[in-house]
Amino acid sequence: MAKDVKALATSKTKSLKASETKGLKVPTTKKITQSKSRAKKIKHSYKVKDAENALLLKLKDGDVVIEMFPEDAPNHVARIKELVRAGFYNGLKFHRVIDGFMAQTGCPYGNGTGGSGKKLKAEFNRNPHKRGTVSMARSMFPDSADSQFFICFNDCNWLDGQYTVWGEVTSGMEHIDAIKKGDGANGEVENPDEIISMVVIADI
Repeated sequence: MAKDVKALATSKTKSLKASETKGLKVPTTKKITQSKSRAKKIKHSYKVKDAENALLLKLKDGDVVIEMFPEDAPNHVARIKELVRAGFYNGLKFHRVIDGFMAQTGCPYGNGTGGSGKKLKAEFNRNPHKRGTVSMARSMFPDSADSQFFICFNDCNWLDGQYTVWGEVTSGMEHIDAIKKGDGANGEVENPDEIISMVVIADI
């Protein structure tokens, strides 16, 4: 299954120019107000170790909680939170999904060629690629990760030490399993599922 590693590559990554990034800003939306006590109950219902380093990923089939590893990949976690808080991931597609392997997202073009325009220095660590692992996609160059990431459906130990693991799914993995799989080359998906929204749980 090592041949599937290339499915994570973003060698054709095209950075967005400054003028193109304006559309990535979070749109002005009217929020439904709720009491502080209600908000606190909602936040605590996710039962995470650190709400500042945990994400709520909303998919068509339900909510997914991702707890991040700031101690192992501090720069990646900081960048992911920055993008999440800017609304970057909302509406992005799971453009590459390989059954039994992984689901990849984070490209603003929806085809695996784009990013946010900021490359990250690799923070390879000892966290294994197992079921539920969240890790960064990259090209053949180690320091080329940007905004694209993947979530493992199963254990993928041949990826260990080669991609930056920055989190893991701690709740809602069944909803990750339900993401539409790809039939095209390298797992390309026709009419792919999308991220409805992605927020830092501390911000709820």
